[in-house]
Amino acid sequence: MLASPQRTRQPHVAIIPTPGMGHLIPLTEFARQLVLRHNFSFTFLIPTDGSSTKSQLSSLQNLPSSISYLFLSPVDFSDLPADADILTRIFLILSRSTPSLRHSLGLLAESTQLVSIVFDVLGSPAIDLAAEFDVPAYIFYMSSAFSLCALFSMPNLDWMYTCEYRHLPEPVVFFTGCVPVHGVDLVEPVQDRKNEAYKKYLELVKQYHKATGIIVNSFVDLEPAAFMALMEEWDGLPPVHPIGLFVRTGSESGLTGSDQCLNWLDKQPSGSVLFVSFGSDGTLSHEQIIELAFGLEMSGQRFLWVIRTPDDKALNAACLNQNVGNGFCQFLPHGFLNRTKGLGLVVPSWAPQVEILGHGSTAGS
Repeated sequence: MLASPQRTRQPHVAIIPTPGMGHLIPLTEFARQLVLRHNFSFTFLIPTDGSSTKSQLSSLQNLPSSISYLFLSPVDFSDLPADADILTRIFLILSRSTPSLRHSLGLLAESTQLVSIVFDVLGSPAIDLAAEFDVPAYIFYMSSAFSLCALFSMPNLDWMYTCEYRHLPEPVVFFTGCVPVHGVDLVEPVQDRKNEAYKKYLELVKQYHKATGIIVNSFVDLEPAAFMALMEEWDGLPPVHPIGLFVRTGSESGLTGSDQCLNWLDKQPSGSVLFVSFGSDGTLSHEQIIELAFGLEMSGQRFLWVIRTPDDKALNAACLNQNVGNGFCQFLPHGFLNRTKGLGLVVPSWAPQVEILGHGSTAGS
């Protein structure tokens, strides 16, 4: 729900996340800390393509009362080809949500003391809205300072080379003291320069220059050379604010899948369980899921596996397809769950990663 129509003096921030639990969770922790330490209030305005929001709702539970959220009207993708890449779809979710965002921000501006709008790493297509409401716009960059340097290096690489980056004879260096990176190891959106996603990736850099500042979920002692480069080696960058790391470390009991995982781990011997998860954006093909299942079964190793819907084309398709539900059985080898019963636990879509990695059965304590 949006904030009460009665205008308050409490500083209020609107946060606009892009799809994916890996985007939403750091932002909720960022908001939680500002609420607890500085008495801010927040509203999450969440664009969507109409896919299930069950995992996102789980992440938004148990937040302080001064953090509210609103799922915007789903955007229409009926005109998109079925094989449209994930980055293009994410940008379109944001750009086609602009009317809903503008309306919701207008309500917030009337009913709260709106002091800023925070966008995450891919939210820059909507950054011009901040200027419309005359409030500062901040980018929340939840990845590393190193990868932010890589992003700001892309326009120069685009100008220097005409070939595909995977064909570069020598690795590239993003900043002074940087570990060289081979072109084939650059992020997926830049691997095909003819693709629309590549153009969108370059547009990110231009949009970032419009921000009031960039909040980075990292800290200087972890990446001193990268932060020095961000402050000294690029002209015209907005101020960079290292504030991290924000991770969810508190109890997640009661959230979807949490109790099931932890209760199962409590029954396993100490240091005996292998945790298998590829992150909120990580996607395997159907063939890879089959091979992984057979590997786990043949190993005889106890395991807890967070499974997501397979995709044979996009490596990050899970970003827009968060919920597998009970239908995950269809992706596994016939009889796999029965043969591994008691040895392993397969959980669809999401699990409380911090608590799992800190549990004694995974040798976390």
